[in-house]
Amino acid sequence: MPKTLILIPSRLSATRLPKKPLLKINNLSLINHVYRKAVETKIGEVFVVTGDTIIFDEVVKNGGKAILTFKNHVSGTDRIFEGLKYLKNYDYDYVINWQGDEPLLDVNDIRKLNKKTFINNAEISTLACRINSNKTFFNKNIVKVETENPANLYHLTKANKFFRRSTYINVAKTFQHIGVYMYKSKILKKFVSLKTSKNEKNLNLEQIRALENSIKIKVILAKKKPVGVDTFEDFLKVKNILETKEF
Repeated sequence: MPKTLILIPSRLSATRLPKKPLLKINNLSLINHVYRKAVETKIGEVFVVTGDTIIFDEVVKNGGKAILTFKNHVSGTDRIFEGLKYLKNYDYDYVINWQGDEPLLDVNDIRKLNKKTFINNAEISTLACRINSNKTFFNKNIVKVETENPANLYHLTKANKFFRRSTYINVAKTFQHIGVYMYKSKILKKFVSLKTSKNEKNLNLEQIRALENSIKIKVILAKKKPVGVDTFEDFLKVKNILETKEF
């Protein structure tokens, strides 16, 4: 069975909600909620990768595992690659990049992503969910993915493009992207070595770099639509969910 490593990139300097990894819900910081959810998948080893000693200490003092990286990485993908290099002697086949502001990702969706990626020998895979409103389709802050075939819960399909806005949307094949990725380790190494294109910079979508360099990204539908934490309003929504019911 191939070995999967889960790495959670985290930093204090998020522009929209500074210091959000340390915000508390039920007396536990957001980053530790994410860490514990990742451990719950029982897929493999889990580490938070961060350039901030305060985040490192916060995870470790709560019983978690963390890797202290270079502070000023351009992206979370660069940070997880440093984490993979740090653990190179463990010979992981795949790496899951689980964003540090996603405490509500569904455990079974991640397990399914892991299993289907193995079976299909995919280079990169990711999750998406159905879009139920026109407002979401045209919201530039929500990343969409158009797939080769209508995506479903049981099979991976190829991503044709990722976008924020478009003059034409194929509704049957367009879904809301969920920012979790699973990489073959050797593909992650290749990906971080590639140059950033003008298109990637303009749209602020890292995954475009893979598609522009003929690296296939496969998509599978998530059963549940998670709520990530980008703003303080998002944080309050997630806080309410975690404080009022089991997720």
